[in-house]
Amino acid sequence: MSSTARRPSRVAKLPPRERILDAAEELFQSEGIRRVGVQAIAEKAETTKMAIYRHFDTKDALVAEWLRIVATDYQAAFDRVEAEYPDRPVEQILGLARFIAEGLPAISHRGCPFINSLAELPDRSHPARQVIEQHKAHQTRRLTAMCTAAGLPDPEQAAAEITFLLEGAQVSTQNGSIDRTGDRLMSIVEAAVARHRAGADAMRAATADGRTV
Repeated sequence: MSSTARRPSRVAKLPPRERILDAAEELFQSEGIRRVGVQAIAEKAETTKMAIYRHFDTKDALVAEWLRIVATDYQAAFDRVEAEYPDRPVEQILGLARFIAEGLPAISHRGCPFINSLAELPDRSHPARQVIEQHKAHQTRRLTAMCTAAGLPDPEQAAAEITFLLEGAQVSTQNGSIDRTGDRLMSIVEAAVARHRAGADAMRAATADGRTV
């Protein structure tokens, strides 16, 4: 999820607001939200606390904006697979799983920003937590729509199962409990989709038999 062109070569070229977000991302990812103060962000961004508060009313607002950008990156993955596999929802679902699988090595070092943030923000009224919850709900709706388009007999159940797999793979990668998580994730998602499609085929066959009788 992070750019390969990171600090320090990139920082001086960024406008102030983007420089602040760049510094905040690096510090939040490496040290956690609670441990990082506004002064540390200002120093990393080569600016001042006053400048940060000109762009963000509070630290909480800065955290929320950072997570909003991360969420946008994840939503862009849906856009890409839909564009790459038009009218091929099964391939879209597998493409989304592949995107998560390919991102797992980064999670193994720094952790998932959503999982890390949720652990640090127990208050559900926190603006950053609300960003995460809204993002996850939107992600589930898009995945359910893909499952519906794929003709799976219970798209909400299929989307829930696939979500559990994607989220579980990220947690397992972060805690190091499972090896080869990317390969295993793809294999299990493919099997899950195939099982749901087989159920749809069986329902269609049963319907056809009923009409014949």
